[in-house]
Amino acid sequence: MCPMPSAETTQASAREPEPVRPTTVDPVAASGSELIGGPVGRRALLGTSWWTPVRVIALVAIGMFALGLVQKAPCYNGAWFFGASSQYTHACYSDIPHLYNGRGFVDGLIPYFDRLPGDMEYLEYPVLTGVFMEVASWLTPGSGSIQHQEQWYWMVNAGMLMVCAAVIAVCVTRTHARRPWDGLLVALAPAFALTATINWDLLAVALTAAAMLMWSRGRSLAFGVLLGLATAAKLYPLFLLGPLLVLCWRAGKWRDFGRALGGAVVAWLVVNLPVMLFAFEGWSKFYTFSQERGVDFGSFWLIMAQNSSDPLSTETVNTLATLLMLLCCVGIAVLTFTAPRRPRFAQLAFLIVAAFILTNKVYSPQYVLWLVPLAALARPRWRDFLIWQACEVAYFLGIWMYLAYTTSGDAHKGLPTDGYHWAIGAHLLGTLYLCVIVVRDILMPDRDVVRRTGEDDPSGGVLDRAEDVFVLGPAARPPRHAGHFEGPPVEWGKEKAVEGSL
Repeated sequence: MCPMPSAETTQASAREPEPVRPTTVDPVAASGSELIGGPVGRRALLGTSWWTPVRVIALVAIGMFALGLVQKAPCYNGAWFFGASSQYTHACYSDIPHLYNGRGFVDGLIPYFDRLPGDMEYLEYPVLTGVFMEVASWLTPGSGSIQHQEQWYWMVNAGMLMVCAAVIAVCVTRTHARRPWDGLLVALAPAFALTATINWDLLAVALTAAAMLMWSRGRSLAFGVLLGLATAAKLYPLFLLGPLLVLCWRAGKWRDFGRALGGAVVAWLVVNLPVMLFAFEGWSKFYTFSQERGVDFGSFWLIMAQNSSDPLSTETVNTLATLLMLLCCVGIAVLTFTAPRRPRFAQLAFLIVAAFILTNKVYSPQYVLWLVPLAALARPRWRDFLIWQACEVAYFLGIWMYLAYTTSGDAHKGLPTDGYHWAIGAHLLGTLYLCVIVVRDILMPDRDVVRRTGEDDPSGGVLDRAEDVFVLGPAARPPRHAGHFEGPPVEWGKEKAVEGSL
């Protein structure tokens, strides 16, 4: 005879909310599940086997990453070395093998301390990314031809970046505790697999995803430390402190913000200060290069420059891009203080990074990696996510076809300038589309797919279900509380009219 559950166990089970099943709340997920047997049933026992969501999603992420490596096979087998245009026509370009020789790793030069031959002078990457590159060079066999060493260097980096990809998928899966399957958005994102090994961005993305997980668990100091390390690897994580500031301002969580800021500053200094003190010129190369770099691929600034007889100077573009970014920051702050309900941290994190991408003077195809985890947390809706991903894949193909056109001489194989401008437009419109949807969710919280299943701010940590202490505009007139929705998840099949408007 099976033992009867105790009263305490029964009460705990009744209090603990059930995980959200995407096949019951998302029509696209339900349709896609037909490939593996259809939507999960009401009587299914979830989390009772070894195949937990975290393990499944980590394995899927590794599998998709491996498919991305296969996609680079034409370049690995010769296109990186024997033809400038063939690495573009096969859409398999990567900076990694080229910079092994071009930045002195093959010669054992120490980043930031040893001057490089040529115009670059020093490595133009932040310090923690430079450390990552250097460690990979230590693990690369130093024997054989330069081509053989570059192939090994790419493979070593690919292995290290695969670990970063798995960390990102796991962190996103665990950030929203009731929505673990949203991590599949990251694991299955086609642009993620295609761009993962173009550069070293996954290091900063992994640290940022881990920081978001720590904040969701209320560990503000750990969040700050990880965000400081992420900023030491790439600049964009720094912008997450802006949304966090205004959210903590609205909720009165100044102590937690102070811990996060202090942890970020200390962690960034621990990484950067030694290089700043002993190799300042090499350390500052990343910042001077970013400032002096002209208008480049992927930005609307490039469309303007290539269609103008008198393009703007680099200094003017820097000023205008900075002003546009500041305007976006002000807009996000106003949105935060006036929204009828305090926005979720992931929503504002996505908006601020997207604003930086849209206003910046360059958009490399791997920059999409910055947004994928944030998009999965901000708008975990398969339809909108896939629309955006389709636009990013179009840009991924467009830039390589354009470079093939410009490097193939009189053959003109690839995409001409006008076609490339359409590819840039697809990227810009896709990102703007997702931004508009996220802003709409903030202004109309009943349409937020996370809050419609009973959550407030699962990635918000101390902000989750916190009282508001500073609100502006119409939001200040109702009682100052979050007004959380406490109802059960809404199944899409029962609310088709409402879901159709989402």
